[in-house]
Amino acid sequence: MTIMELLKLNSQKYPCETSLIELEPALNSRREITWLEFESMTNRFANFLLSRNIRKGDKVALLMMNCLEWLPIYFGILKTGAVVVPLNFRFTAEEIAKCLETVQTKVLVYGPEFLERMSKIQSTLESLQSIIFVGGCCPDKTEDYFKLLEEFPADCPNINIIEQDEAGLYFTSGTTGVPKPIMLTHANLYSACITENVHHKQNHEDNFLCIPPLYHTGAKMHWFGSLLVGSRATLLRGVKPEWILKAVSEEKSTIVWLLVPWAQDILDAIESGKVDLNDYRLEQWRLMHIGAQPVPPSLIIQWKKFFPNQLYDTNYGLSESTGPGCVHLGIENIYKVGAIGIPGFGWEVKIVDDSGVPLQYGEKGEVIVKGPGVMKGYYNNPEATGKALRDGWLYTGDIGYRDQDGFIYLVDRKKDVIISGGENIYPVEVENFLQAHEDVKDVAVIGIPDKRLGEISLAIVELKAGRNITEENLLQFCNALPRYKRPKKVIFDKVPRNPTGKIEKPKLREKWRNYGLATI
Repeated sequence: MTIMELLKLNSQKYPCETSLIELEPALNSRREITWLEFESMTNRFANFLLSRNIRKGDKVALLMMNCLEWLPIYFGILKTGAVVVPLNFRFTAEEIAKCLETVQTKVLVYGPEFLERMSKIQSTLESLQSIIFVGGCCPDKTEDYFKLLEEFPADCPNINIIEQDEAGLYFTSGTTGVPKPIMLTHANLYSACITENVHHKQNHEDNFLCIPPLYHTGAKMHWFGSLLVGSRATLLRGVKPEWILKAVSEEKSTIVWLLVPWAQDILDAIESGKVDLNDYRLEQWRLMHIGAQPVPPSLIIQWKKFFPNQLYDTNYGLSESTGPGCVHLGIENIYKVGAIGIPGFGWEVKIVDDSGVPLQYGEKGEVIVKGPGVMKGYYNNPEATGKALRDGWLYTGDIGYRDQDGFIYLVDRKKDVIISGGENIYPVEVENFLQAHEDVKDVAVIGIPDKRLGEISLAIVELKAGRNITEENLLQFCNALPRYKRPKKVIFDKVPRNPTGKIEKPKLREKWRNYGLATI
């Protein structure tokens, strides 16, 4: 089965029921569509693409902020047999052009937020045959998406698509270097529906509040669990704590996937009195889960103080594994908070050394996974594919270990390990420790050059609003850590994170690399 068949089934079983809701609190705007309207929009766009001779294997890119049109366009591309290429909305004009040319995109669909960037590069995009604009007044040499919907029929195009066909090209987030396009199949996408639904037990009455960007595998693949049962989803355009709580309250959301910064913002707003939980109806909110980055245990402990009856789950995954779910904590395992969890439904996990040999409990090594979501490979990059995929196993580049109960703990990215005087320092361990300080809002730890030790650890600390603490105070707080793990210096600055919540450590290393050199 494919996800397009799931959409068709929902349009037949629940034609008049709401499928998607879009909220934009800044404009006091609310829109919604039914499952039948969703399917109709999808088919109309697919028929347009087919009229432009888009066929199996052709690449169609999607560059839009979250909105009601995003998913119908995504499904419309898939229904033609073409490969959908969702693009990161933070990409610069030059990065957008590079991505489009790398995969020889034939059609680009973009929204009004990207007018300025597109104006810089549109004339250089030689592979593009059509450019579709989803907004108000169309710029030159583009076509109006909404007019196109009126011109083409809502009949299902019925293109023969099998599970092994290529479906999506997802560019890596770029936190560890130049983004690489990851090829996912229709089987990969469908497997995400099953894994997510088994883990979080979505039913037809649920309403999933979706806040993270849909271009990323995380948000969309969590929604796939709702697609499987035809339940509603709410797309929230904004991340203010009061907006999130109001959306949960008014739309009766039952499941919310948050990123660490947003969960921390909600806690800060509650603790400061900026929001009062008594102003909202939250009793139906049954599950909060977090993924996309390591989760400080102190955050979840604090969360449970305010939401004691709420279920919680940690999700681990990467775009190469079709998003989250290859490892998850499990809603029944809250007592193991701090672990990323156990193998997900249908998945196997090992911890191995540099030679691929499995390690014993407690030994730190690379996390490798095998399961139905493992990518087909990196597009036109056999060398990178060969390094990442070996005998069916996906080498994640993450360092972790397994405890005696079989729970896996993430230590850090392999590329982020700091080697100081011959000792391996795993930044996530230090970040989690510092995150427990009552004045700390966010923290990132990186290595900077040191003449004697090669590298030393620098902590970039973002304080909570109105808090004041010195470098000396924080260094003293770190005395509880083993000596070699203690940060040698502290900088107070904002911690940059990408749209999926991952700390952008290359940016920090670039910004502060000379700080270490200056002290040598």
